[in-house]
Amino acid sequence: MPMRQRLEIRQGQSLVMTPQLQQAIKLLQMSNIELQSYVEMELERNPLLERTGQEEPEERRREPGEAPREEAGGGNDAGGSGEAPDLAVALNDDGAAAERLADMDADPAEIFNNDSAADAPAPAPGQMTDSGWAGMPSGGAGPQTPEGPGRDLEATLSTEATLSEHLEEQLPLVLADPGERIIGHHLIGVLDDAGYLREPVESIAQRLGAPQERVFAVLKKMQAMEPPGVFARDLKECLKLQLAEKDRLDPAMETLVDNLELLAKRDFARLGKLCGVGNEDLTDMLGEIRALNPRPGGAIGPLVVQPVVPDVFVRAAPDGSWIVELNSETLPRVLVNNQYYATVNAAAAREKDKEYISECMAKASWLVKSLAQRARTILAVSREIVRQQDAFLDKGVEALRPLTLKTVADAIGMHESTVSRVTSNKYMATPRGIFELKYFFTTAIASSEGGEAVSAEAVRHRIKQLIDAEDAKKVLSDDKIVDMLRAEGIELARRTVAKYREALGIPSSLQRRREKRMLNS
Repeated sequence: MPMRQRLEIRQGQSLVMTPQLQQAIKLLQMSNIELQSYVEMELERNPLLERTGQEEPEERRREPGEAPREEAGGGNDAGGSGEAPDLAVALNDDGAAAERLADMDADPAEIFNNDSAADAPAPAPGQMTDSGWAGMPSGGAGPQTPEGPGRDLEATLSTEATLSEHLEEQLPLVLADPGERIIGHHLIGVLDDAGYLREPVESIAQRLGAPQERVFAVLKKMQAMEPPGVFARDLKECLKLQLAEKDRLDPAMETLVDNLELLAKRDFARLGKLCGVGNEDLTDMLGEIRALNPRPGGAIGPLVVQPVVPDVFVRAAPDGSWIVELNSETLPRVLVNNQYYATVNAAAAREKDKEYISECMAKASWLVKSLAQRARTILAVSREIVRQQDAFLDKGVEALRPLTLKTVADAIGMHESTVSRVTSNKYMATPRGIFELKYFFTTAIASSEGGEAVSAEAVRHRIKQLIDAEDAKKVLSDDKIVDMLRAEGIELARRTVAKYREALGIPSSLQRRREKRMLNS
């Protein structure tokens, strides 16, 4: 086949994402916490960015009802000369002191006269005082501070011990052999936050070059540490360690722990036969199991809880409408320092420096614009969600309407992918609680009577209400729930009801019947 060269002209379209567009998309899908971290990094990198001052001016920081402060040099003195009175001279004046004493209805002997030890002038370093040499801590009382010896605030601050520190303190009491302590230190280091030892003992022994029997023996000793259940390798072992600590690990209880799968299925009849106990004893044993802690390590150390900070606030207006506003606390306040840019740009002599300054200026300007665009987009999407789901704010989950991303995108003139990014990791504070923006988007379920479609979230809520209100003697099956929903105008298949029920963590009708029969007995 002969080969030859030729020229061709082709026309096509392609989407090229500039770095600025990638940054805008990245900022749009960030949560408020991630955004704060990103902006802090940009403030450190870019010298032209600066954080806007959030403190109020001095003249505006006053308590409610407080009179405005007079400017220095105001005409409040008797002579009207504009000079402020010398307070030190006025207070030390004998005539002024006598006049003040005459005005006070008190015994002069009981009046404070600044002769206490705390008000005495500080001694020179090295001078002998009643409590020791000046400038030297006495008796390990801590550094000398203006508040007195040993009053160092930083020295009084305490931190809660972590799980590792708590176990390290117990290690010398449990293990005396130095070799065993090395193994113990390593076992503490591989524990997870819940207090479980997830790594196999074989791999730990291989890494340390120690016999498996010795590592296993050390592990058994360390399982006696506080809190009970720590160093367990699975949930069953954790529960057994806690029961053994309470001296309740009898054969019947051990059999119950070994068959947690039957407990999850609510097969109490088979559990009773395996354990060899009656319904009353089995109920007591289940109560003891529920009282145990499946995460013993969580009881030690500081509890790290990341609160949900809403990005949008929704509140009712006097006219019955809803007011949607952004949470100003979550919006980074950054500006471009144009004055500093002009100064350094004029002083830059090398071409490389000017290019760097111009690049920083372009990045800073684009970041400020991207943050403003992000805020406007979140506000526009939130307002449309509130407009579509106003019935939910008035009546609750039962009135939640079906809503899709495309519906909101068409209403505000944006792309569906943009709305999807805006609703990710964003939260809205409403009178009914704090909800993720994704919560308001649910699929539609057709009505059996040809009426308005129903939201899938509202149907799940209705299924939970029906099951919570069921009679213990007449437990509702999935088919019965389908009939009840159809009577209310909701057309739903039985497998869909089962899927929603499992998503809510509700067991089947057979398991619920067994549990309620056992509780009643």
